[in-house]
Amino acid sequence: MIPGDIKLLVGLGNPGSKYKTTRHNIGFMALERLAQENAVSFKKHTRIEGLLGEIGFGTKRVRLLMPNTYMNESGRSIRSAMNWFDLEIEQLLVLVDDMDLPLGKLRLRTKGGSGGHNGLKSTISHLGTENFNRLRIGIGAPIGMPEERRANTVSHVLGVFSKSETLLVENTIKQVITGINIIQEYGLEKASNQLNSYQATKLEK
Repeated sequence: MIPGDIKLLVGLGNPGSKYKTTRHNIGFMALERLAQENAVSFKKHTRIEGLLGEIGFGTKRVRLLMPNTYMNESGRSIRSAMNWFDLEIEQLLVLVDDMDLPLGKLRLRTKGGSGGHNGLKSTISHLGTENFNRLRIGIGAPIGMPEERRANTVSHVLGVFSKSETLLVENTIKQVITGINIIQEYGLEKASNQLNSYQATKLEK
């Protein structure tokens, strides 16, 4: 992929104030921060079942999409947006929470399975491929033995970040935005080197 070729940035999450600050919505949080930094607001787009914003102009224009379908139907909105804007699969980047990564860790990948994530399952199903760019944002896993962790998965991902985690979340989101800028400027490979070695700490400013 050539530098600057991402044209659709999608954050995965659940719509509504009830879910706004939950771990599952960190993809939404990152997009909202990016929009805020660019003085851009989101508007409801009925045809693609989501909230849409735009940053940049002309050939550098990038759409920001937060599906309004709930997590397990995210792919429907993404597919609609891809069709509406006539985009290629290589021009898509999905920001998604990942319970298998510790909070503060990031993984940029150009393909892969769902890992049990309902938003990715839906996206894979509607796009008909696993070969799309995704930035996995670590949210950590529930504490306990494997069986206990499985039982607590839903309450964990739909729970809010604790006060002690707030700074880690802030610094992680800053790095996500930095990574997006690197992708657009230098391409995926260079961005991968920085993002995949990153570990957020509470000491960053």
